[in-house]
Amino acid sequence: MNFRHFGLVLILAWLFALATPVRAAGADFLVDADWLAERLKDPKLVLLEVRYHPHRHATVGHIPGAVQVQRFADLGDNDTLPIMRLPSREAFQATLRRWGVNDDSTLVVYDDSATALASRIIFLLDLYGFDMRRVKLLDGGTVGWTGFNELVKPATPAGKPGKVMLQPADPRRLVAWPEVYRRVVAERDAKVVLIDARPADMYDGSRIQHSVQGGHVPGAINIVSLQGADSQSQQWKPLKEIASLYRDVNKDAEVIVYCHDGFRSTLAWLQLKALGYANVRIYNGGWSDWDRTLTLPVVKGAKPFDADYEL
Repeated sequence: MNFRHFGLVLILAWLFALATPVRAAGADFLVDADWLAERLKDPKLVLLEVRYHPHRHATVGHIPGAVQVQRFADLGDNDTLPIMRLPSREAFQATLRRWGVNDDSTLVVYDDSATALASRIIFLLDLYGFDMRRVKLLDGGTVGWTGFNELVKPATPAGKPGKVMLQPADPRRLVAWPEVYRRVVAERDAKVVLIDARPADMYDGSRIQHSVQGGHVPGAINIVSLQGADSQSQQWKPLKEIASLYRDVNKDAEVIVYCHDGFRSTLAWLQLKALGYANVRIYNGGWSDWDRTLTLPVVKGAKPFDADYEL
């Protein structure tokens, strides 16, 4: 290789490095399509796909070997209202076993929604004590995979049922509405930061969707978790950019996150954990729970509190 060619190689390598997002160790659960392609035949790998429109698993296709996750039926408590409260340990364990998951399985989760749907599966695994070193998130999801690989349409044959054993839920991971009301609305506990992870127009009440009321829980700040991913590539943005979203959230605070039905909030939880926040909890039920009571206070507008609650 002469000096001209060597210089060209260095320039191309430099340009590639600039174009590749740099991730800190806090996001080492993220893997790419190449990583997955090398391991698709690993007998301990369980590949889970959760699509926004579940029928696309069959009509558009899925990564070879992927098990379909139906986000409402499989990831919520179907016996209560709202239906998207988190499933019990027993229910989620039975679902994991149906998917063929064992204690020593490696789970790779992906979606077509900038990892917002996949993040709920990851949160549930963490909530019930699964070994999180064995859990990976396919960065870019279906978009990242189809850049160099194909999807298949035939359903993945059911495998041998798994024998995974989950642990009781970690109470430090969850919060119910009475604690949110008491500590944030009534007591103004300065140690608590309440985050509404929904889009701004749902937060301020200008758009009402899948709800009776518009607005937010008094005291909640609005940080849109989906802004932490690129809408086209479906990949996470560099952690430095994600950190800028949460720049006003003290790392020593107790952070409570909610959204409408528990997907954007778990994405926020995963982002915060990757950034090193140690005390992050999910409001189980979120806006669907707060809204349907019809009696809990609601604030409309772009500020955490309105005139009734500012004093």
